[in-house]
Amino acid sequence: MGISVKSTRLTLRRTALILVGCMLAACQAGPLGGNGPSINTRAPVPVALLVPYGSGGAGEEGLARSLENAARLAIADLEGVTIELSVYPTAGDASQAAAAAVQAVNEGAKIILGPVFGDAANSAGVAVASRNVNVLAFSNNTRIAGGNVFVLGNTFENTATRLIDFGVSQGNASIAVVHPTTTVGEIGRDAVLSAISNTRASSVGQVGYEASQQGVVSAIPTIADLVRDASADTIFFTSDTLGGLPLLTQMLPENRISPSEVQFMGLTRWDIPAGTLDLPGVQNGLFALPDPALTARFAQRYESAYGSAPHPIAGLAYDGIAAIGALVASGNSSALTRGALTQSSGFRGVNGVFRLMADGTNERGLAVARIVDRGVTIVSPAPTGFGSAGF
Repeated sequence: MGISVKSTRLTLRRTALILVGCMLAACQAGPLGGNGPSINTRAPVPVALLVPYGSGGAGEEGLARSLENAARLAIADLEGVTIELSVYPTAGDASQAAAAAVQAVNEGAKIILGPVFGDAANSAGVAVASRNVNVLAFSNNTRIAGGNVFVLGNTFENTATRLIDFGVSQGNASIAVVHPTTTVGEIGRDAVLSAISNTRASSVGQVGYEASQQGVVSAIPTIADLVRDASADTIFFTSDTLGGLPLLTQMLPENRISPSEVQFMGLTRWDIPAGTLDLPGVQNGLFALPDPALTARFAQRYESAYGSAPHPIAGLAYDGIAAIGALVASGNSSALTRGALTQSSGFRGVNGVFRLMADGTNERGLAVARIVDRGVTIVSPAPTGFGSAGF
């Protein structure tokens, strides 16, 4: 059996960090069809949480605990809705995730929240695809999205689109893409190129490099020549601090590609780890992040409840429960079908506004930040609704 944690019916805390529930239009009645079970919204709704307990690694155990804690915190904030949460360990393993998903559905789960890792989420989705149950995975890998699998994590496509749209609004529309020749690096490259194709920006070319110090060093002249020859006004880096970003942003200025003249953008969080902000080469650089005020309030509240800081992706579990609770609160027996999950008005969570798309991906409201004097300055706030600035 899974670990059963039954919530009690609690009044919404008016002082909570953010309203748990759907946006105004999402609460309105309408046709809700598609894949997913019928539920009794007047009874406790069984929800399965699949997290990497049992992996044996301290990092994954801590991640699992943080996700479970965030889910419980969200359940306690629901108004007029009872969620019966059962937690299933996956050990971070695809085959165990599939078995856990089947067990959860056999034990009555109407929707699955998790797993974390892309291969595990894919396996879980496949395992219950014929059982008419949807999976809200914590992954940001859009390659596993579709069918009964939705990804909750902020995707590369979201980040790239937000940054490129902002860059275009500032007159920066000629973009060179720089990426490691790794699977993740090439997925990031493709996301940036896709975002460029959907905006008024243009790509002047891409430079891949071997994910090593020598690989970066060897690529620098090629990158510099591309930027100069094509008169690029922007370089979009897909790598993070561990993937070559410090060396790239150090050596390009040494090769007369200055971040004061060419806009540097990053597909990853340049404020994590915090030491990245001290790098001379990233000053004036742009990156995207969830609404910092909302995430800070969530972190403070989580720490107050559990005595430690949440894992950086813990808020996804809160968001998943918030979305499920909002839909169940509508009183519609089709609240957990694909049609309901993908309603265009979306939801509000601790990371800001988000909505699930019919192809299993998502859109999230992100802020654009600039690094100024080794600190983070928000230059374009996260949108507060779909159709507002930033979308």
